[in-house]
Amino acid sequence: MHSARAFADQYRQTRVTSAVLDADPHRIIAVMFTAARERTRLAAACVDRGDIARKGQAIAEASTIVSSLGGALDLERGGEIAQGLAALYDYIQRRLLEANLRNDAVILAEVDDLLADIESAWSAIAPEGMPAGSP
Repeated sequence: MHSARAFADQYRQTRVTSAVLDADPHRIIAVMFTAARERTRLAAACVDRGDIARKGQAIAEASTIVSSLGGALDLERGGEIAQGLAALYDYIQRRLLEANLRNDAVILAEVDDLLADIESAWSAIAPEGMPAGSP
């Protein structure tokens, strides 16, 4: 028998998959920022309640997403902005590792703040005809 949590997880995964399949590239990156921030906040909550195993999993998921964001950068055409983002993603990766090693929710809050800043800038450059932050 399936638990309510299993059904909720299945729904969440279906919702994310649907959002990605129906999205343009700009929206996909926005979904990735949202997911990375959700995982970072989950990891901080896990630190607070002492769930070290789930904290490690959430940090690993956030790290994978940040790595994918970095991999999506076009360093040749993106110039200084892409180089700066690559350096920032590298810094975020190092902070996630440190937060994991130290069980440090303060570092996770810093990472969330950095991702929020990048997410906000990304939303501000929504493609023409699409309002900033719209799905």
